[in-house]
Amino acid sequence: MQSLILFLVTGAIAGVLAGLFGVGGGLIMVPALAFVLPLNGAPEDVYMQMAIGTSLAVIGATSISSTLSHHRRDGVVWPIFWRVAPGLVVGALLGAGIADQLSAVALKRIVGIGALLISIQMGFRLKPQTHEDAKPPRGIELLAAGAVIGALSSLIGIGGGSLTVPYLSLRGVHIRRAVGTSAACGMPISWGGAAGFIVHGWGHPGLPPYSLGYVSLLAFTALGAASVATAPLGARLAHGLSPTSLSRGFAILLAGIGLKMLIG
Repeated sequence: MQSLILFLVTGAIAGVLAGLFGVGGGLIMVPALAFVLPLNGAPEDVYMQMAIGTSLAVIGATSISSTLSHHRRDGVVWPIFWRVAPGLVVGALLGAGIADQLSAVALKRIVGIGALLISIQMGFRLKPQTHEDAKPPRGIELLAAGAVIGALSSLIGIGGGSLTVPYLSLRGVHIRRAVGTSAACGMPISWGGAAGFIVHGWGHPGLPPYSLGYVSLLAFTALGAASVATAPLGARLAHGLSPTSLSRGFAILLAGIGLKMLIG
């Protein structure tokens, strides 16, 4: 019961922050899970793998509604999605395999570096500009780009928007449709990554109860339900703040998380 309460509280906080700052909860859930999962019996050598795998599983569930929302507004470039999706899945599986071979300390530092880099992007509001004269991305390029984005996202436990949106914008996709397509790309990244963490964690000794490989089903259920329920509250709070304040606030939050993961 104590573990369930901890996961529900973690999910509620992640949902509010995700709704408040308009981002996926991966960079919030992974550090939170890295703290909470050991209290639930996650082994010291793989608690970071469990934090990342569980985060990806939650993102896999929540990315469906986000994709549908963008699709209704004609915000998803489906031809690009179908070409990049195989690379994203392969890359996400590869990232899970790499994570399985790394120590918890190394993974923690990778997540910390990722949080710091994205905090710089948010803090300085480094928004990608659409290069309308760029040639549309093609098959082999999309496959390769997807593999890189999928692997990096799977290693950090995020849906990949911070990487996919700039790439698509540079390749001539309008920013609005780049954001929508990126939301759809979160599905193959999170599903492929979660599947990889399940496979690589299968049979690992000492995993806590209700674990499917490196995915905690208890945390997945509680975080998913709580984050979905509280995200609208964060979104309502966001309407009372300026975009600049939100960006800077999230940048400071991420910087703190990144530094904590690096030196904590």
